[in-house]
Amino acid sequence: MKHKLLLAALLSGGFYMANAQSKPEDTEKWEPVPPVVTPGKTCGDAPSDATVLFDGKNGLSEWEDVNSGGDAKWDVNGDVLTVNKKSGNIQTKKKFGNYQLHIEWKVPANITGEGQGRGNSGVFLASIGKGDDGYELQVLDSYKNKTYTNGMAGSIYKQFIPLANPTRPPGVWNVYDVIWTAPTFDGDEVKTPARVTVIFNGVVVENNVELLGPTQYIGTPGYRKPHGPSPIKLQAHGDKSEPLSFRNIWVRDLK
Repeated sequence: MKHKLLLAALLSGGFYMANAQSKPEDTEKWEPVPPVVTPGKTCGDAPSDATVLFDGKNGLSEWEDVNSGGDAKWDVNGDVLTVNKKSGNIQTKKKFGNYQLHIEWKVPANITGEGQGRGNSGVFLASIGKGDDGYELQVLDSYKNKTYTNGMAGSIYKQFIPLANPTRPPGVWNVYDVIWTAPTFDGDEVKTPARVTVIFNGVVVENNVELLGPTQYIGTPGYRKPHGPSPIKLQAHGDKSEPLSFRNIWVRDLK
């Protein structure tokens, strides 16, 4: 015990002596200097360094039809973008790696249906195919609407159940703020899996979760196809309920 006390005293003394000889400026960093970013005027508005994907002012100039690669054919009414289920999914013309995404969505006040057939859509954080291929953050009316929990709003579809259900009632706008870290590959093998954090109406529902691969409707997920930066895709789901809408969509590259 005496030896242990002596050793502790020596180590402690060495620690204090080392710090006594140090200066505060020894641990100060002055470079690199972070760039100045002007925040939006109100909560949710795009900051100065964001790419605005939709705000009603630029129409659908940032989007394309997934199947044809032609013009996106969803319905624009002012600053609101409404799903056109007949025309299919749309995706951004630009490709993204790591990013911060802001997107708002609302199901109609008169929404009908139940379970997965009630305001179903999805934000594919990386689109890697023409269908529903990619990494889907589920969009669904989950306000007093029972379904499987890894398929409710805020879930990483069929992979991760949200930590909470902060869904607002039909007719009221919901907000997703997402931090997406894209997967990396070494040849055909995944090097670092995708990670995602989702804040849903101000509530953390996915906390830096490590994805198991692209989301799948049937079967187990896995990283079977290497890819680089990818578009962000919005889903036109084939359920029979009234189509939902999006607004105020912007993204910031995270270098």
